[in-house]
Amino acid sequence: MSITPSDINHIARLARLRTDDEKSEFYATQLTRIMDLVEQMNQIDTDGIEPMSHPQDAALRLRADLVTKTDQRENYQSIAPDAERGFYLVPKVIE
Repeated sequence: MSITPSDINHIARLARLRTDDEKSEFYATQLTRIMDLVEQMNQIDTDGIEPMSHPQDAALRLRADLVTKTDQRENYQSIAPDAERGFYLVPKVIE
């Protein structure tokens, strides 16, 4: 499949993008190469090949979901300038 610079300009206009002729030529070349690669990959015979969910079929090692630290709110609020009923009090900024 060959993509021309005019195709690039048309797509850019539809997407409301601005591009110049030099960049259009570059993009056309690059997209043509990508489409050629996709076409090559489509021609590969994959009959009888079982799909893999992961290339190495690796399993994640999970750690136990245990509580490691207890509630530290009282310790943190003891050093706060002003706290009340579990909330930090801050100066009013909007009048």
